[in-house]
Amino acid sequence: MTTGGARTRPATARGERTRAALIVAARTVFERDGFSDSRLTDITAEASCATGSFYTYFDSKEDILDAVLAEAQEDMLHPGMPHVEPESADDPTAIIEAANRAYFEAYRRNAQLMLVREQVAGISPEFRDIRRQRGEVFAERNAKLIRDLQSRGLADPDLDPLAAARALSGMVSRMAYHCFALGDEIPMEELVFTATRLWVNAIGLRKSS
Repeated sequence: MTTGGARTRPATARGERTRAALIVAARTVFERDGFSDSRLTDITAEASCATGSFYTYFDSKEDILDAVLAEAQEDMLHPGMPHVEPESADDPTAIIEAANRAYFEAYRRNAQLMLVREQVAGISPEFRDIRRQRGEVFAERNAKLIRDLQSRGLADPDLDPLAAARALSGMVSRMAYHCFALGDEIPMEELVFTATRLWVNAIGLRKSS
């Protein structure tokens, strides 16, 4: 399996459109039927292209699922600039709250796909490793924020930034999974407030002077 469906990119605009259409179609089929019950012929029919064209861009059903998940990861990692009011631009709590909100909203857009990811990760060691690697990207981003706050004297200096980030990223991800994938009925504002309060307390965030 090639990570992210990472064969050589199509050389023509038409080829790029066909590849993109296959990824969109695969997402539709995976979310509708689940991974195990999805067939390559379902995907190519959804994309309105010949079955033979599939193998120009992807090696297997697992390969195109990886490409679908890679696109979802981009949406969840970079969901757009979190909105922070100008007067709160230097407030770490407001920044953490905005980032949590953006993540939860992106997760809600991708909730059905996250169910598929959990199903496949449960049976595929290769997908479990890919999931771990992609989760580490979120943890490293959050560790960078924690290090910055520590350097400014605003967060607990005894915390290991990466270990703390892994714990907090896992917490927020699991909250999102239970709420949007499993259907726990938690209002968005309560979800954001709880995640942010736990984040702030966990790193010992202090107000900047």
